[in-house]
Amino acid sequence: MIPALLLGRKGSKGFPGKNTTEILGHPLAYYPMKAALDTPEVEQVFLSTDDELLMQIAQEAEVEVIVRPPELCNDAALGEHAYVHGFEEIRRRNPGKEIELIVLLFCNAATVSSSIISEGIRVLSSKPEIDSAVTVSRYNMWSPLRARKIGADGLLHPFVPFEVFGDPRTLNCDRDSQGDVWFADMGVSIVRPRCLERLDEGLLPQKWMGQKIYPLKQWGGLDVDYEWQMPQVEFWLRQPCKEKAGL
Repeated sequence: MIPALLLGRKGSKGFPGKNTTEILGHPLAYYPMKAALDTPEVEQVFLSTDDELLMQIAQEAEVEVIVRPPELCNDAALGEHAYVHGFEEIRRRNPGKEIELIVLLFCNAATVSSSIISEGIRVLSSKPEIDSAVTVSRYNMWSPLRARKIGADGLLHPFVPFEVFGDPRTLNCDRDSQGDVWFADMGVSIVRPRCLERLDEGLLPQKWMGQKIYPLKQWGGLDVDYEWQMPQVEFWLRQPCKEKAGL
């Protein structure tokens, strides 16, 4: 059995109501739900939430609702713990069924397609040593070499010591100087049950991905935290599906 589990809660501070904000005629959360529903290998789709509007959207799409407990709905709660709770509830609702893989999605991450979910499932089915397959996008302009923090003096300082990248005398400002920089873009994480059963063994910062993580390459992927990110999502959604992956 391969289920999909979406997370979405109300109470966003950066962009209130983001999961239910319409884009191209549908709520943002509609797109990851549809990607999961359209994936042939996915047998059931679940939504873990405390948001009544999201529950309604899910029910209209025939997505099963898991009511998230209050302790997993505050600002201090981590998505990884909500995933574990949802996974355990899915297993409880399907007694006697073995969960082979689980497809993890976010309601605010619309940059995902059924084809890339299927690709990740195929990879994991053929590579038992791999823990997970996750979508990644290349953002060379956000290389850690360029990252800064504001110090106690009010001035900018390197976020990571330059020596981490090698001899500082060999470094330069070119965005591609350190090679390609890939970010897990939160489009989808397809994981084995062991990743959630042994959560603390996973790599930071997304411990649900386990240790051995396969990259599903696409472009422009992101999870929405602020309203100004919505035009990028709209641009991505307007592109033909074949143009979104296969980098």
